[in-house]
Amino acid sequence: MADTLFAIEPGLAGLAPAVGAYLRGLRGPLHERILGTVRAAMRAQGRSLTGGQGRGLALGVQTAVDAFVDAVADPGRDLAATRAVFHTLGRTEYREGHRVDALRTVLTLGARDIWAFLVEHTGDDGPTPADLYVIAGALFGYADALAGAAAEGFLDEQRDAAQDWVTTRRRLITLLVQPEPPADAALHAAADAARWPLPRTVAVLSVDGTDAEHLARAIGGGAIGTVIDDAVRIVLPDPAAPGRLDGTRRALAGRRAALGPTVALSRARLSYRISRRALALRQEGVLRSDPVVGDDHLPILLLRWEPGLADHLADTCLAPLAGLRPGNRRALAETLYGWLRRQGQVVAVAEELHTHPQTVRYRMRRLRELFGATLDDPDARLALQLALRHRLGRADG
Repeated sequence: MADTLFAIEPGLAGLAPAVGAYLRGLRGPLHERILGTVRAAMRAQGRSLTGGQGRGLALGVQTAVDAFVDAVADPGRDLAATRAVFHTLGRTEYREGHRVDALRTVLTLGARDIWAFLVEHTGDDGPTPADLYVIAGALFGYADALAGAAAEGFLDEQRDAAQDWVTTRRRLITLLVQPEPPADAALHAAADAARWPLPRTVAVLSVDGTDAEHLARAIGGGAIGTVIDDAVRIVLPDPAAPGRLDGTRRALAGRRAALGPTVALSRARLSYRISRRALALRQEGVLRSDPVVGDDHLPILLLRWEPGLADHLADTCLAPLAGLRPGNRRALAETLYGWLRRQGQVVAVAEELHTHPQTVRYRMRRLRELFGATLDDPDARLALQLALRHRLGRADG
């Protein structure tokens, strides 16, 4: 908004001082006339001047009328205080849930009514038609400037509220995924602040990017999101609801993402940790689907959960193969892995490896020489299968 009425309408400098004095004399009738117009405009919007915002708007109208008639007499007068009043009214409009253009409508109608009032009161002592044209330019420019200040306040409040909303929901999600389950009172307070009805079950989604709010809105269904450790984390309420996961997949088109398991609300951290680790493995190229569904890859997640642990498992369990030539070591490892998976069915192993059953039998005799009774121990066989799965880079079950 311009700082002075002169900046809005330079022609005011040519008005005789008597014109400004004449308008100041109409101040009282103008207040009454414009307040009536504003009341009618607000009733048309389903509002009244009796509430807090209504009283504020009535005071704002009075301030605007006073500032205008004074500024016509003194066009260099600073209008910053009037601008601040309407900036505050714009903020209040947003907080009370009104549209950004509701206040502009009131101001436009008010300006038209002031103009009509001035035309009606033109007489021998009043402004000439030429003066009225100058005043009209100042009046409608002034109304536009006040509407601009109100719109700026509305948008400032919207931005601040959005930032508060992001902070509130981030606090709730952080509470859900912290190491210790939150106390009921703290959880309910955080959920109330975020206006998020607590669901019975949740699943946590981890996605490449930083557009948490945008993605949560795209997913819908009460999903809330924030950014934790450079990735989007979305909490999906009641994932088993009809269409919930299908809608989520559509919103994720083209995005690297990982979905944790559906768990009770109190176990949200487990879903978060699985989705987080699964996304990391997707980023490393270990897992390739989008979205990665954590429950479909639990053995890999177990093996890769603690960096270096799977390598240590493989080094320890497969130590009997360490001294062999690479080609021989690989052939024996693949045969042993197939034998463990196929529960000793030599023909099935041979078909899988595209070799002769007799070759598989020969290799198994050699493996028994190397591993001995270990091959008859169920726990040892499980450890061997996990070690071989990791060492061979297999993703099959």
